[in-house]
Amino acid sequence: MALSKTARKALRVLARRGAPEVLFALGKGSARFSDLEQALFLSPRTLAERLRELALMGLVERRAYAEVPPRVEYTLTARGRKLLDFLKGLEQVLELWEEMR
Repeated sequence: MALSKTARKALRVLARRGAPEVLFALGKGSARFSDLEQALFLSPRTLAERLRELALMGLVERRAYAEVPPRVEYTLTARGRKLLDFLKGLEQVLELWEEMR
């Protein structure tokens, strides 16, 4: 059985620099762009690209508030939380595998 087109696309995005880190950071709760930038040590351009890609895939929600100064927060969607749970499970399996080597 081959991977679906959607699965291949998701894996391509997740393989890009910073994508899993963004998901894990947002797994702790909503965050503003500057908070993510400081926590992840990604360049603004890279972070913006990852957030845009993850939002287009429906994994991250971008919420802009009509305030002065403007405020934008990013949160994981239900789909993003499911993927994060999968990544955490994969991490556990790989840790066990590493211990067995």
